Amino acid sequence: MFYDYVVIGLYFILILVIGVVFSKMASKSTSDYFRGGGRMLWWMVGSAAFMTQFSAVTFTGAAGKAFADGFAICAVYIGNTFSFFCAYAYFAHRFRQMRVDTPTEAIKGRFGPKNEQYFSWMLIVFSFLNAGVWLNALGVFTTAVFEADIYLTIISVGLTVVFVSAVSGAWGVVASDFVQTLVVAVVSIACAVVALVKVGGPVNLIDKFPGGFLIGPNMSYPLILFGTFIFFLPKQIFTMMNLHDSFRYLNAKDSMNARKAALLAMTLMGVGTIIWFIPPWAAATLYPDAMDSYSQLGSKASDTVYLVFVRNAMPIGTVGLLLVGIFSASMSSIDSALNKNAGIFIRSIYQPYLAKNDKQTDDKKLLRISKLVSFISGLGVIGAALYFASLKELSLFELMMSVSTMVQVPMMVPLMLGIIIKKTPEWAPWATIIFGLFVSWFVTYVFTADVCAGLFGIESLTKRETIDMNIILTVAGHLFITGGFFWATTLFYNEEKDKNKLGTDKFFENLETPVLADDQQSEADRQQRMKLGNMVMIMSTGMSFMFFIPNPLWGRLLFVLCALGIFSIGFMLKRSAIAKPSST
Repeated sequence: MFYDYVVIGLYFILILVIGVVFSKMASKSTSDYFRGGGRMLWWMVGSAAFMTQFSAVTFTGAAGKAFADGFAICAVYIGNTFSFFCAYAYFAHRFRQMRVDTPTEAIKGRFGPKNEQYFSWMLIVFSFLNAGVWLNALGVFTTAVFEADIYLTIISVGLTVVFVSAVSGAWGVVASDFVQTLVVAVVSIACAVVALVKVGGPVNLIDKFPGGFLIGPNMSYPLILFGTFIFFLPKQIFTMMNLHDSFRYLNAKDSMNARKAALLAMTLMGVGTIIWFIPPWAAATLYPDAMDSYSQLGSKASDTVYLVFVRNAMPIGTVGLLLVGIFSASMSSIDSALNKNAGIFIRSIYQPYLAKNDKQTDDKKLLRISKLVSFISGLGVIGAALYFASLKELSLFELMMSVSTMVQVPMMVPLMLGIIIKKTPEWAPWATIIFGLFVSWFVTYVFTADVCAGLFGIESLTKRETIDMNIILTVAGHLFITGGFFWATTLFYNEEKDKNKLGTDKFFENLETPVLADDQQSEADRQQRMKLGNMVMIMSTGMSFMFFIPNPLWGRLLFVLCALGIFSIGFMLKRSAIAKPSST
C-alpha cells in the first residue's frame, strides 16, 4: 500500500499545482472565472464535458452491475454517447451561442427573471447537497476499502477541490478535468488489456460469462431489458442537453469548438463504454467470489469488484491509480458544481438583488466575491459530507438520493423542451415541475412495476426486472406525460401578456447566430497548450518512475508504456503552442 499512497499523494500535488498555474488566467474578469471567458479550445471543453458526466459510480456501482448482469449496464452509457451525438448535431453550438456566462442567465433569457430566481435557488440547493453526497460516498468507499479515516478523506479531498475551484475558477476546473481524463484513460486501458489477456480474449470473455453475457441472470423477460435501453436514450438527452447543463459548452471559444468538444466527449464515452467494463466482465469468470473480499460492505460489496480485479491481476501501484481515477471522477463533479454555483449566485442573485443599489459594481470586486462564494460553498459541502458521514444508517442517504432523482428529472423537462418549444406562458416551467413531481409520486407509489406487470398477466418480477421496469415507467411518465404537459401550456400562451417576449425573441435569435473567435484569441490558445502540455509532461515523468516499483517485468513495462502515451500528448500540446499559436 505504500506505493499506492505515494501515487495518490503525488496526484493531489499535481492538481494543486494546476490550480496555481491557471489562477492568473481566471483573475481578469468574472467571465474568465465562471467560464474561461469563452476562450477554451475544444479538447479542454470536450474532456470537461466527458468528466462531468463520468462519475466514480463507473468504477464502483456500475462495475458491480457489469459483474452481475453483463452487457446490460452499457445501456446507460450508450445513452450518454447518443446524447453527446445530439449535442454535436444540434445542442452544443447553440448553447455556446446563447452568449451568457451562467446557465441561469440563459434561463432568464428564455423564461424571464422570475423563473431565473426560482431555478437559481433550486439548482444551487440541489447541486450543493449532491456535492456533499458525492464527497461522502467517496469517503465511505475509501474508508471501507483502504482503511483510511473517513473524516480525513473528506476534508483532504474537499479542501483540494475548494482550492482549485476558488483560486483558478473555470480555467483550473477544466484543466484539471483534462488531466483527470488522461488518468481515467490510462487506468481503464491498462486494466482492459490485462483483463483480456488473463481471461483468454474477447470470445472467452463472452462465452464464459455466468448467466449469459447479453441478457445476464434473473431476467425472464428480455423485452424489459430492451425497453430499458430504448428509454435510456431520451432520459439522457433530457438530463444532459438542457439549459442547466449547458455550462459545459459555454466555455468554448466559438461555435465550431463547442461542436468539436461534443464530438470528443461522444468518442470518449463511446469507446469507454466498452473498455471500462472489460475488467468486471472478466472478473465474473476469473474471480466469481470477488464480493466476498469486502463482505463488511453488505449490499455495497459489489462496488469493490474493480478493486478486487486490480489487486489480483494488476501490478503493484495500480490500486493507487484506480483510487486516483475514482477521486478524479468525484472531484470533477464537485469542482464543476462549486464553480457553476458561484456564477449562478453572482449573476442571478447578488447582482440583481443584493447589489441592485450599486449600479457601478466593479467587476474586480465581483471576482473577489466569486472566489469567496466558491470557498464558503466548498466548506459547506465538506460540512455536509461530514454530517452525512456521522449518520451510521444509510437509509437517509438512500432516501435523499431517491428524492433528488424524483425532483431533478422533472426539473429538467422544461429546461430541455424550452429550447425547442418557443411560445409558452410565464408559469409553464414551474407548473411543469409541480406536475412532474406528481408524476414521480404516481409512478413510485401507485402505478408501480408490479401493477404494470399485472396488466400484462405477469404474476411476479425478479428484483432486477422490477428495478428496470421502474426506470421504464418513470422515464415514460416524464417523457410523455410531463413533457406533454409542458407542450400543452402553449395552448394558453398569450403574446400580448408575455412580459418577456423581447428577451425570448433575443434568446432564440442568439441561439441561431454563430459565435466566432475574436483576434485576441491566439494568446489564450497558446497559453492553454503550453500550460497543459507542461503539466501533462510532468505527470508522465512521475508515472515513468513507477517502473522502479518491484513488479514483474511486464508490469514495469506497462507503466512505461502508459507514461510514454501521456508524454506524447503533452509533447504535442507544447509543440503546437510554439508552432501554431493561432490554430484551433
